[in-house]
Amino acid sequence: MSTAVQHPNSLQGARLPKWSPWAIAAGSLAVSIGVSLAAGIDSKIQWGLIAALLFVFGTYGTAAKVEGKRQAKDRIATSLVWVAFLLAVVPLVSLVWTTVVRGIKVLDVYFLTHSMGVVADSEPGGGIYHAIIGTLEQVGIATLIAAPVGVLTAIYLVEYGRGALARAVTFFVDVMTGIPSIVAGLFILSLLLIFDLGFSGFAGALALAILMMPVVVRSTEEMLKLVPNELREASLALGVPKWRTILKVVLPTAIGGITTGVMLAVARIAGETAPVLLLVFGNPFINNNPFEGAQASLPLYIYQQYANSAGSEAAYDRAWAAALTLIAFVMILNLAARGIARWKAPKAGR
Repeated sequence: MSTAVQHPNSLQGARLPKWSPWAIAAGSLAVSIGVSLAAGIDSKIQWGLIAALLFVFGTYGTAAKVEGKRQAKDRIATSLVWVAFLLAVVPLVSLVWTTVVRGIKVLDVYFLTHSMGVVADSEPGGGIYHAIIGTLEQVGIATLIAAPVGVLTAIYLVEYGRGALARAVTFFVDVMTGIPSIVAGLFILSLLLIFDLGFSGFAGALALAILMMPVVVRSTEEMLKLVPNELREASLALGVPKWRTILKVVLPTAIGGITTGVMLAVARIAGETAPVLLLVFGNPFINNNPFEGAQASLPLYIYQQYANSAGSEAAYDRAWAAALTLIAFVMILNLAARGIARWKAPKAGR
């Protein structure tokens, strides 16, 4: 009875253990802190940058010694990706953490259900109810204007657009995508001056709609391009008109992505301050009518509380609480967009 002898696979060399990146990262951080303290460096940002450099070079040196230079190049590329990820995430986490810590001080039911009224910016008290109403109405009107126009424009570009007109529309959509928000506000302000109209939430909504339209067009256009041509051809082969094919086949297939794009466009305009500052003007009292009189909004409220605070701690707290509310509003919109996209996504066949 012979016993089989297992020979080691010569194609598989030595490998670093799975915990080695964590060990190298911990060692790099410890060395970075020690070197920084010895050199008198107090900035934690510099500590992190030094640790990142030590981690990259430490990973390459360790991998080159154990696994060879070829595998070391792969590991250093992975290390650079992780470092870039941390460089992007750390400021975001720091921003959110600072906003939560400072904004939670006055964020309560009273703050959310009362306006500033007769409370001065330098005095404690007051709330953001009037700003929430203004933001919801202005963003809602802008969405009602921009979403249908943007979706229909994208349908034209994908399904019908040919020739010079389609190229011109695409060019102007690209130009509008990069337009500064203050330019949109100035355009609507010039119309208000020409027709002798006053400040209102509707005027601000028009400027926000201008900013929202190209985002909706671009996102919808990309979603419509992802719909397989076989679905269109199958519907047309059955004698279904093109407009009905678009309405019953193309749009339902892409509705999840289109809804996500609209939601992200809403989140993009919810924090705009310049157009609102020019056109809505601000109002410490509750104004439920967006078509008459000045209104408030959350971005404008944050700016006014900070600008007119005169060093008041109460105004700073209100500004941070309003910023936290705005971040929560945008986060809810993003979560809703992801949920709708998952719900409306085409079901994969077996």
